[in-house]
Amino acid sequence: MIDQATIDRILDAAQIVDVVSEFVTLHKRGVNYVGLCPFHNEKTPSFSVSPSKGLCKCFSCGKGGNVVHFIMEHEQLSYYEALRWLAKKYNIEIKERELTAEEKQAQSLRESMFIVNQFAAEYFQDILYNHIDGQRIGMTYFRQRGFRDDIIKKFQLGYSTDSRDALARAAQQRGFKAEFLEKTGLCIRKDDGSLRDRFWGRVIFPVHTLSGKIVAFGGRVLNAQTKNVQMKYVNSPESEIYHKSRELYGIFFAKQAIVRQDRCFLVEGYTDVISMHQSGVENVVASSGTALTGEQIRMIHRFTNNITVLYDGDMAGIKASIRGIDMLLEEGMNVKVCLLPDGDDPDSFARKHNATDFQAYINAHETDFIRFKTDLLMEEAGKDPIKRASLISGIVKSISIIPDAIVRSVYIRECSQMLQMEEKILVESVAKLKERAREEKAKEEQRKLYREQQQQTSPSVRQNDHESLQNATGLQEENPDKTEETPASFPGNDAVPPAASPQSPDESQQTNIPDSYIPLEGNEQKVFFAKERELMRILIRHGEKVMCYIEDDNGTEKPFTVIECISTGLKEDNLQFHNALHRKIMEEAEMHLHDTGFIAEKYFIAHPDSAISKLAVELASDRYQLSKYHSKGQRIIPDEERLHELVPHLLIDFKLSIVEEEMKHVLQALADQSIANDPQQYQKIMERFKELQEIQSSMAQKAGDRVVLKI
Repeated sequence: MIDQATIDRILDAAQIVDVVSEFVTLHKRGVNYVGLCPFHNEKTPSFSVSPSKGLCKCFSCGKGGNVVHFIMEHEQLSYYEALRWLAKKYNIEIKERELTAEEKQAQSLRESMFIVNQFAAEYFQDILYNHIDGQRIGMTYFRQRGFRDDIIKKFQLGYSTDSRDALARAAQQRGFKAEFLEKTGLCIRKDDGSLRDRFWGRVIFPVHTLSGKIVAFGGRVLNAQTKNVQMKYVNSPESEIYHKSRELYGIFFAKQAIVRQDRCFLVEGYTDVISMHQSGVENVVASSGTALTGEQIRMIHRFTNNITVLYDGDMAGIKASIRGIDMLLEEGMNVKVCLLPDGDDPDSFARKHNATDFQAYINAHETDFIRFKTDLLMEEAGKDPIKRASLISGIVKSISIIPDAIVRSVYIRECSQMLQMEEKILVESVAKLKERAREEKAKEEQRKLYREQQQQTSPSVRQNDHESLQNATGLQEENPDKTEETPASFPGNDAVPPAASPQSPDESQQTNIPDSYIPLEGNEQKVFFAKERELMRILIRHGEKVMCYIEDDNGTEKPFTVIECISTGLKEDNLQFHNALHRKIMEEAEMHLHDTGFIAEKYFIAHPDSAISKLAVELASDRYQLSKYHSKGQRIIPDEERLHELVPHLLIDFKLSIVEEEMKHVLQALADQSIANDPQQYQKIMERFKELQEIQSSMAQKAGDRVVLKI
């Protein structure tokens, strides 16, 4: 882990114009620089770089951020990899924080395994090029598949001889420990204690991580001496460094092409990827014969929203993979399907066509997944009403998991016509499935939070917590058909019930914030969310600045910062930010406010949590809006000069809007029949409603005549 002092040195040294200029031709325009966006094709420059703010932004595609975010996006690196890239450019020595003994041991183990894998890859390549069997068997196989020498070298393909312990002996002679040969899966320990190579007699396909490290191998059986082996392909087992559910074959070689083309092709095997690369289609990855996982999908989603799944026409394989494609829809991806001509798979088809012809065929024959799935299953169902009902349920389920409401609506309308059903029925079915999924997600989040709390709680209080959790969960399960406006039985955004969230006495006294009845999701369009975001903008830009001075009990004037004003204002009325990320930023701002040299904008933009960092950049880089506040000379007064009036004004607006929203949902909770039949729960919610009324009345007096009370 890079320590914060080193991160600060890197960010101070890295000049965003200097860094961006390595990839984009910039021209000065006023105080900023502009150029063609490197993240999408354009003819008119819309990519702006601000040296004063240290930020860049494309006003067409929306991508941008600080210098670290730019390198992360352009080079497809992680946060810390981008920092190391910048450190190398500016000759800054990286200082890692001191690791614990356990962390050092784990890090040493991982590094050793990567080193062993790198040795094995070089060994297999050496055998392929320089050993007689490698040239006669391995190279012959690759050339029969039509692979050029440059492609063989690019993907670091290799060969392992028929000798069943050749790699083991070579590695141990070089000083590598048998322990690491076993842990990486390169070798297997036999009953007599000796080591046997896992990949003997096979051509080798190394698997690279996103950053290019060799994490695993795939081996394909070839010659007659290994025909008694049942599996054509053998892959590395899972290990401390390799989890097949998180890796995609070819992603290291494809990532920049995926960004340039804004599309990813998904195929099944190693040779499919390699042949498509050779034909000129580089934005392709393979799931390597395994079902798609959430981790793999999210990796693709980092680079594009558009994915085209290529099939060779095998209906059994297509039906088996439909669940994986549903997962793509759930992640919000635009999924298309393309069936290749009969008898062709992506490997053979790519060998027959160049990149232009390949792309032309796909553009002419691809179709969106929902339409493809409907046509496929309709043909299978025929006129059987039971099968048709099952088909419709499957289609509706696929539509329901699409996160974008507009896209869902379009698909519902199209499916209504294709299935010859009333659109209203499909809409109702989708709504029910979404509500059920939302409830299950809320339950799972609460269980997860509860388990995390249990790990931190002493055994003496766990029984009471468990009973409280059971009661709350039981309440939720008694009302499975509630509408979206009905609050979950665990009131709150991502907080657990008080009984399941044991706090120290100090914590309880400091916060004393009750749970919220506002639903977890779908609040982005609510009034309170916009006002909450505006407060976060002020906090990020001006949090450490002094807005006024106040007297303490001794009559001494003390500075009162923006952070302290927002924090105090929320706590005095028993309120909190609804968004979990906003709460986390607020908490850290309070924690570090009095640190020497603390600047909120700089601290949060350089935050190691990418979600916080990206939000800070977004809030800090919003286009400047002209203020409505002017002096007598008509000079526009910037926010920084009127924090003493602006912050309280925004705070009151936010508190009134969130109290109004909270009261609405509390009233809905009181209308819930299961709560009405529980006197204890009903009384608790009534007390919360009365408390909110008092808060609203108090704030209305502060706000003056511009506020209209709503109950």
